[in-house]
Amino acid sequence: MKSIRNTSAAHVRLARAALLSGLLAALQAQAADLTVVSSGGFAEAFKALASRYEARAPETRIRRVFGPSMGTTPGAVPARLARGEALDVVILVEPALDELMSQGRLLPGSKVRLALSRIACAVPSGAPRPGFDTQADVRQAFLTASSVAWSDSASGEYIQHELLRRLGIEEAMHGKGRQIPATPVGEILARHEASFGCQQRSELQPVPGIDIVGDLPDSLQRTTPYAAAVVAASAHASDAKAFIAFIADPASRPGIRAAGLEPASP
Repeated sequence: MKSIRNTSAAHVRLARAALLSGLLAALQAQAADLTVVSSGGFAEAFKALASRYEARAPETRIRRVFGPSMGTTPGAVPARLARGEALDVVILVEPALDELMSQGRLLPGSKVRLALSRIACAVPSGAPRPGFDTQADVRQAFLTASSVAWSDSASGEYIQHELLRRLGIEEAMHGKGRQIPATPVGEILARHEASFGCQQRSELQPVPGIDIVGDLPDSLQRTTPYAAAVVAASAHASDAKAFIAFIADPASRPGIRAAGLEPASP
């Protein structure tokens, strides 16, 4: 009889231990998964900072997702949110983020500016580099190139709708200049599908097979701010805010600079 009671008690203890283990695993999984989507201009900084965050908080796993800040491609962040994709944090060009905030898709008061990005231009590796110091140099670089590519996000929208007009070359670009949806401009240049291209420096910098000619001169430059915010539907709002605070912390600025961005002023 005693042996039966001991066996029953052991079974109870094992069952309780298994239940506790299952509950702890479920809680850890719930707390550990944080899905963050970043647009291309902040992508390299995000990758480095997410790894640092996971090393500091090993119980947390950052699921890394990437997509354009704007546009109509399926991977674009507005499209992801519109179809109800489960996201916790977005890192986007600030005007696009503000639009999503106005639509109620982001948590009010959670926006934090992270960095400023400048537009640069590049050529395939080994190709002649045009002069790029003055407005006249930039105009000549566009006109001389046999084909030109720019992005479908913030920098490309500026180039297509403002810069070409300011340079007086809108008509000249017809047939040889094009906006590239979703694909990084650097990859188009590396594959020799264009002879000259422009995008955020932070998006061109990590692409092998290209040479960056330089940033647009100040008289033509359009600096784009990047910001982060918590998704309104996030089930992990506190964890999301903690991650944003980490990447906005002054200690993260060297990683942001290394990615070709200028950290935002406090």
